[in-house]
Amino acid sequence: MNARIVGAVVLALGLAFTGPLQAQDKSKDKAKESTAATKVLLDNAKVRVTETTFKPGDVSRVDRKARTNYVLTDGKLERTSKDGKKTTYERKKGTAIWMEADSDVVRNIGNTTYVVIGVTAK
Repeated sequence: MNARIVGAVVLALGLAFTGPLQAQDKSKDKAKESTAATKVLLDNAKVRVTETTFKPGDVSRVDRKARTNYVLTDGKLERTSKDGKKTTYERKKGTAIWMEADSDVVRNIGNTTYVVIGVTAK
């Protein structure tokens, strides 16, 4: 009987300590992520224009308003929605796209740097 109690205690302690360790591993992965660089080109009472550069592997984790994007360089991206749905797509240089507001995680999964101009009305 004592062996069962000791075994149960050891198992409970093991589970108690591995959960936080796994959570730390996930936060370390996020800390290692390289973030896309965004530069504000124009910001006034009517519009905000930004240039965002994604090096290969870069990630963007921001809340975005509805906007028009103009693609400066070709790119292959992966978008992950809040519900975990992943979508892979390619953008071609010279393309303009309307994007609804979102807070998706966007990652450059291509081998080249991807640059996009975002125009958001205020």
